[in-house]
Amino acid sequence: MGKTIDISVDFTGLKLTNPVFTASGTCGYADELADFMDINSLGGFITKSITVKPRKGNPTPRIVETNSGMLNAIGWANVGLDKFIEEKLPVIEKLTIPVFVNIAGETISEYVAVAERLATEKAIAGFELNISCPNVERGGISFGTDPGLVKEVTSAVKKATGQKILIVKLAPAVTDISVIAKAAVEAGADALSLINTFTALAVDIETRRPILANKTGGLSGPAIKPIAVYLVNKVYNEVAKERGIPILGMGGIRNASDAIEFIIAGASAVAVGTANFIEPGCAVRIIEGIKKYCASHNITNIKDLVGSLGTN
Repeated sequence: MGKTIDISVDFTGLKLTNPVFTASGTCGYADELADFMDINSLGGFITKSITVKPRKGNPTPRIVETNSGMLNAIGWANVGLDKFIEEKLPVIEKLTIPVFVNIAGETISEYVAVAERLATEKAIAGFELNISCPNVERGGISFGTDPGLVKEVTSAVKKATGQKILIVKLAPAVTDISVIAKAAVEAGADALSLINTFTALAVDIETRRPILANKTGGLSGPAIKPIAVYLVNKVYNEVAKERGIPILGMGGIRNASDAIEFIIAGASAVAVGTANFIEPGCAVRIIEGIKKYCASHNITNIKDLVGSLGTN
């Protein structure tokens, strides 16, 4: 009889059956991937960004494929808080996995308003605080690059979330991501997710104009994975490890090997994003791949992999 492989994860006291999430903004509000996989087989699900009022988002075109990646400039297009509660929450209530709502806003009071309205909903395990989106004029990354503002918005939202878990999503393009991570943790973040996309530009050489109507977009996909793994390892070593703060790692994960890189670098769990557009059911394949890796390397508990990066 083979050894039992335990890939369950303790994520801030929340027991996940496995370490694989979907990344915010890549698969809607809950059931958009239901035709491609059993959503309840995931470790967790993160909704797309929710704002107080509905948002149409940026003008089109707002997605363009690049070498080894994708640029998006969606601009927080969403149904708004009221319709989310009316139409999407009933779908979420049917799921058996932890669901986190990604919340966004142009002001701190808007972030707080969303958190307060949803803090008492039993179907919601917690929130992912989006202070790192590069594709909006106000809010988003403008909060996530200044340690003082990170503390202010994180503290305010944490007070509004009650007992719910608060994950703070970090921007990669900062002077020192560990300084931002430390500010978030000191202000009450229960977990960190990193990284969000990099601001980038794609040019149509025939028209000599940007391809995206927004001009710039957020670069995601395999092109950013080595940077993401590095930043996860940096935050793990300099902030998260000694404080017992779990990291949700993301950025270019396509297969189990990619996911395992992040875990070895220090992530307790991972989120699959851009790959969902290519293979909508890939998260299930990644979960199975992680199990096979553990079995073939005599790892009976995945927690033994977290932060196990050696030195040369």
